Amino acid sequence: MKRFGYCKGALSKGAEEAILNWISTVENEKTTFEGDPVKAIEGLLKDVDSDSVTLQHESQKLWTKKLLEKSS
Repeated sequence: MKRFGYCKGALSKGAEEAILNWISTVENEKTTFEGDPVKAIEGLLKDVDSDSVTLQHESQKLWTKKLLEKSS
């Protein structure tokens, strides 16, 4: 709250920044995986209430935002 204030969306901004920071620290790590990748991810999105089209649109918005931030 100190960083983003007490306005609407401040918690979401903080969570987004925290996730992006975490991703930037682990994306260069080399990981290996053995086994069936489909079985590994099976059921991960079972609790998500959005449908696949909505998730696709949200991912496109995030991808576009990231590209725009890199270009500026």
